[in-house]
Amino acid sequence: MSLQLTRQQIVDRLAAFDVRQIDHGEHRAAAVVLAIASVDGVLGIWLTKRNPKLRAHSGQWALPGGRVDEGESVIEAGLRELDEELGIALGPDAVLGELDDFQTRSGYVISPIVAWCGDNPQLRVNEAEVARLEHVSFEDLMVDPIFITIPESDRPVIQLPLCGSLIHAPTAALMYQFREVVLADRATRVADLEQPVFAWK
Repeated sequence: MSLQLTRQQIVDRLAAFDVRQIDHGEHRAAAVVLAIASVDGVLGIWLTKRNPKLRAHSGQWALPGGRVDEGESVIEAGLRELDEELGIALGPDAVLGELDDFQTRSGYVISPIVAWCGDNPQLRVNEAEVARLEHVSFEDLMVDPIFITIPESDRPVIQLPLCGSLIHAPTAALMYQFREVVLADRATRVADLEQPVFAWK
């Protein structure tokens, strides 16, 4: 399987995927960005570890993103958060497509956006939000996921062994769907994947 995908190939695979959106209901809207960049010729996406001083989900691995403000679209919110966290300012023309909404235990519906950041983008990392930043290559994203069971749920908990750690849902679920849809060209759903109990709050 070749992982040297062109921008157009990624656009085409996302366009062929039937995105499933979720009615927010009582849940709050959030957006994250699977931000593709070529770093020294290696394609990958940016992954952050949240500052341990943050009130919500402190110290957890996350994709750049956050709440959708009133009057914003999910695309506008995702691109704003990417700029606020990593200093990467993109226009809507950088958006390649979207993946399935994911409903979290903590009361959010997350809408994942896939965007193109280009070659070796200049970063301005917001240390108040981001404690660590990793560029996870497409090759590394092909790691075998781990599925475990927990007594609190009959749904499988996904873990991705990356960055010397275990990445959990919702982040792991969204990264896994990106890997399946974009890299492997497989229409894989992740709505049934569970989060660890520590992420339920």
